[in-house]
Amino acid sequence: MASPKFHMAFRKYHRWLGFFLAGIMGVYAVSGILLIFRPTDILKYEQTQTRQYDANLSGVELLPLLKMRGSKVTSENADKVVLNYGEYDKDTGLAVITKKDYPIVLSKMVKLHKATNNSPLFWLNISFGLGLLFFVISAFLMFIPKLPMYRNGLKIAGIGTVVTVLTVIFGS
Repeated sequence: MASPKFHMAFRKYHRWLGFFLAGIMGVYAVSGILLIFRPTDILKYEQTQTRQYDANLSGVELLPLLKMRGSKVTSENADKVVLNYGEYDKDTGLAVITKKDYPIVLSKMVKLHKATNNSPLFWLNISFGLGLLFFVISAFLMFIPKLPMYRNGLKIAGIGTVVTVLTVIFGS
């Protein structure tokens, strides 16, 4: 059986890591909530850009150059290509793109939350995930197992796990 010193050490590590990760936990909380509403325009505003391309491109040639997920040609004639995000003038090669996005700070937060292994941010995501995993484990090592507080903690953790599993199973 582990000594009370052992449990006190884990309480200390849990507390200090919690303080250290408080900022990133806040960022993940805000960006996670924003991502729930990503199909809507909540907190998004219109941003218009002009881009110069070669003249006389067809809609099929233009789409890969735009590098915009979800862009589609809605109509095309001899003078212009109309897109779901703007227009392209075939004579001048000028494309005017209008799309909705978050303000820069929120946009960066969402990109952090959605980072993949192709992004330099993924190391931060992995570190944060490992930190959260430490929280899960250390929460059970902070208290002496014989204490009622420990047993109550196990019951509450069990209930939380069951609620999460049921929500995942029946919520999707």
